[in-house]
Amino acid sequence: MNILKMTTGVALVSLFAAAALAHGGATGIVKERMDGMSAMKDSMKILTPMMQGKTPYNAQTVQSEAEIIGRHAGESMTKLFPEGSDGKPSEAKPEIWQDWGSFAELASQLETYSEGLVLAADNGLMMSGSGQGSGMMGGASMMGGGSMMGGSPDQTQLSEMPADGVFMMLSQTCSACHTQFRSE
Repeated sequence: MNILKMTTGVALVSLFAAAALAHGGATGIVKERMDGMSAMKDSMKILTPMMQGKTPYNAQTVQSEAEIIGRHAGESMTKLFPEGSDGKPSEAKPEIWQDWGSFAELASQLETYSEGLVLAADNGLMMSGSGQGSGMMGGASMMGGGSMMGGSPDQTQLSEMPADGVFMMLSQTCSACHTQFRSE
C-alpha cells in the first residue's frame, strides 16, 4: 500500500501543480486537451483517497470516474496533440512528437487501465477484505503486468485484480507520461 500512496502522491502533485497554472490563455485544441486533463485530474482526486482507504470505497463511483478517465485516454487523447500545438501555454514537450509511438502507447495503456478499473471496481480493495479474492492479489503480481514492467495485462486479468491494483497501474501510467512528455 505504501507504493500505491507514493506513486499516487507523485502523480497527484504533478496534476495539481499543472492545473493551477495550465489554463492561462489557452485556446483551441490546447484548451480542449487541458480541459480533458482537468477532467482526469478531478477523477483522480475522487479515486485516490478511496484507493488509499481514506474515504469509503464505492464501486459505482470507481466505475463512473474510471469511465471519465477512459473517455479522455487512448485516441481521444492523441488526437488532441497535433504537430505544432506545443509552446506556451501548452505544457507539452517536443518529445511527444519526436517519440510519438511511446506517447501513443501510454495513451493506449491509460485507456486499457481505465477500462480495467471499470471491470475491477466490484472487486474492492486488496487490503480491505472487500475484494472477492483472486490469484492476482499478491503485491508483486499486482504490478507484474504494468506499464513499468513490460507487457500489459489483458482485460480478463485486470477484471480479476483488486481495484487498487489496477488503479496503481493507471496512476503509474499517468506519472510516466507526465515525466516524459510534460514540462513542469
